[in-house]
Amino acid sequence: MSSFAPFVTTETSPLQHVIVHTPGREVELVPPDSRLDLLFDDILFVEQAREEHDLMCAVFNKIVGKPDAVLQITTLLAEAFALEDARLEYVAQACSMARITNLQAFESELQRLSPDELLRFALTGETPLPIRVPPLPNLMFTRDLAATVHDHMVISYAATAARQREGVVIKTILHHHPAFHALRDRIIELPPGVTFEGGDLLVASPEVVLIGLSERTSFGGVMAVAEALFSRTPVEHVIMVDVPKKRSYMHLDTVFTFSSPTECVVFPPLFVGDVPGNVFHLRRGDEPGRFVCETRPYLKQTLEELLGRTLTFIPCGGNDILSQHREQWTDGANFFCIAPGVVIGYERNRRTFDIMREHGYRVVAADSFLEFYSESDFAHGTEKVAIKLAGTELSRGRGGPRCMTLPIARLA
Repeated sequence: MSSFAPFVTTETSPLQHVIVHTPGREVELVPPDSRLDLLFDDILFVEQAREEHDLMCAVFNKIVGKPDAVLQITTLLAEAFALEDARLEYVAQACSMARITNLQAFESELQRLSPDELLRFALTGETPLPIRVPPLPNLMFTRDLAATVHDHMVISYAATAARQREGVVIKTILHHHPAFHALRDRIIELPPGVTFEGGDLLVASPEVVLIGLSERTSFGGVMAVAEALFSRTPVEHVIMVDVPKKRSYMHLDTVFTFSSPTECVVFPPLFVGDVPGNVFHLRRGDEPGRFVCETRPYLKQTLEELLGRTLTFIPCGGNDILSQHREQWTDGANFFCIAPGVVIGYERNRRTFDIMREHGYRVVAADSFLEFYSESDFAHGTEKVAIKLAGTELSRGRGGPRCMTLPIARLA
């Protein structure tokens, strides 16, 4: 079995390994009447969603060119559950977290489940025991489970009850799966009482990290992550971006992503023009746990100063304000960068792809991209490419390609 050494120092370096979760039975178990409690605006057609997700993963495999580029949560958790210690710790943590379901009363019975039965329970809540636990349909958004910064991984703590058991899943994998053995002393776990989700963290450079203060990440979460990064990694600057506390802007990466080292796709109403100061620059203080903080008026200016290069902000939805709002709603700003200048996003955001084309990107459908390179390898660096992913069903889950990917390693 291969071992995986986490390493991410920039959003745009060539991808090496990424954790995903292809939607399965847990999505089929979302009841219409309680879909909002499970953070789903609609009911997905799972078979179509799986086809779209498989297409995305095929693009990753082709561009990375490695057999183990794409790691599935289900496979990793099943392999971890082969170990008794992993199963016992998973059950203990799940029972302590899900008090509302009274799991503690069945802890010993859960401990006696077979690895396959426990895997099914972890993902879907289904078990032969007389207990009822909600499924984990949001597990497809693996970005929010953790964040990789340099050779450390920050484990998220979800803001909503519907997603808190996902944290137990990723902890079990990182602490117990043999392939992550070398990582175990580089896992950052946050103190009780704060919330943080990985969609709010972007690695701009080895020294600069952005963190969104959002609907899902609390001020205490930003401070806790910043303190950990300052003390344990080479990060020198944390830019905190205050994002409106709305579902459509639930994470920073729903309104801002990198597409190349010098380009970002942004939701203009928050970052372009005469926008009130919503940016805070944090630096290490003289003592551990203390920061120097200053308010900055504009994100673009702050990033250019810290990165030492000029950035182009590409408007999600193009230059029409209605299109900007419509396409941000369907994750038009949520591109995932696979290599410098090689990104993937939902094809339904037509005006966003039009403006990407104007900025020099070759726009191509995912299936056409794979057909063209069926007999050859893809080499990045020769041109900029924006890949359109058919996301008719996936987009109804309220998350784009970046939301559905947790990179654990990129080339330096």
